[in-house]
Amino acid sequence: MNGIDNGFILAAAEMDPRLFDLDLQLLADVTLMIIAILVLFAIASYNLFNPVRTMMQKRRDKIKQELDHAATDMEAAAALKVEYEAKLKDIDSEAEEILGEARKTAIANEKRIVAEAKEEAARILERARTEAELEKKKAADEVKREIINIASLMAAKVVTASMNTAIQDSMVNETLKEMGESTWLS
Repeated sequence: MNGIDNGFILAAAEMDPRLFDLDLQLLADVTLMIIAILVLFAIASYNLFNPVRTMMQKRRDKIKQELDHAATDMEAAAALKVEYEAKLKDIDSEAEEILGEARKTAIANEKRIVAEAKEEAARILERARTEAELEKKKAADEVKREIINIASLMAAKVVTASMNTAIQDSMVNETLKEMGESTWLS
């Protein structure tokens, strides 16, 4: 073993105590290691980064689609809002029209009811006048009957008293004057 130890010692002695030795082998190893790292990076990029990029692109597309959908919904909502506001204005104007028509109808009904009431009052007054006329005629007829009864009684008294015709005529004239000519004539 002595020969091996001697060869190691000689080889160690021959080596210079340099820290960084640029020889051909080191350059080849560094170049090979750089190529290996680049190949590994390319493989990792293809196998790891591409699916992540694809997933991120799909997510971007989905978010863009949702934003577009939200913008479309907002436009539709704005259009509906404008439409509903227009309908509310129309409803207000329709309500005013309906109230106006109701007022006109109420005024027309009021006029009609007042006219009917006036006609009914006129009929009632006419009926009252007619009844008053009938009562007046009835009273006049009763007065005439009373006058006839009184005249009959007077005639009976005259006949019983055997008066002369001059006294009888004066008594009838006096009675007629007391009653009044208008009562007798009506």
